[in-house]
Amino acid sequence: MKQVDLISPEPGTDRATAAGILEGAREKGQHTLGIESFGILKAYGISTVKTAFVQTEEEAIKAAEEIGYPLVLKVISPQISHKSDVGGIRLSLQNGDEVRAAYREMIESIPKKRPDAFLEGVQLQQMLSGGKEVIIGMIRDPTFGPMLMFGLGGVYVEILKDVRFAIAPVNEDEAREMVTEIKTYPLLTGARGAKPSDIDALVDTILRVSRLVCDFPEIEEFEINPLMVLEEGKGALAVDMRLKLKKN
Repeated sequence: MKQVDLISPEPGTDRATAAGILEGAREKGQHTLGIESFGILKAYGISTVKTAFVQTEEEAIKAAEEIGYPLVLKVISPQISHKSDVGGIRLSLQNGDEVRAAYREMIESIPKKRPDAFLEGVQLQQMLSGGKEVIIGMIRDPTFGPMLMFGLGGVYVEILKDVRFAIAPVNEDEAREMVTEIKTYPLLTGARGAKPSDIDALVDTILRVSRLVCDFPEIEEFEINPLMVLEEGKGALAVDMRLKLKKN
């Protein structure tokens, strides 16, 4: 598979590109898509971290030099959804030697832990510093349709369960309410002297996700987790994504 660099998507929506990615997955019998399908986010104007998909050690080294350090390395396999459980994530790689060693160890060790898993390749991403992790998700309710969800990401969503829901499509006011009505909203506005996060970028991303899931009713579940929201005026970047297609 050709290496793809997904950086700084253009504004607007390219529905045809997203449709092509989803159709390609269906043709392969693939119903769960992850970060290898970042092109869907790009098509809807959702910014992502600098990312490259590679299938060989030498491709990994070349991509690492193009993206810059530090880097994160993630295994790509349809059978592996929780990458950290099998050693499928390496953080804070600082140079080519570390990338090479991490790639080799991952490719050699994971098949021993998960012999059923097909390793498609690995994903290299720039490792971000600063910012706050949030989650934007959707689950399609049989009665109400696409239900959007927003909350702080990472341990916050697991422990506090501080999230807000809204039925898509949402307008700008509804998207902003999803952000401002979580209990931990002060963490985004600059509590205890911290710099405020880019709330406008969060609202914009929610609106784009809303349009995406409404345009494609075959998407049963969708999640960007984490979306790294930077300081005010600096935007937000998707770090990981997952979507599930209806099997029928």
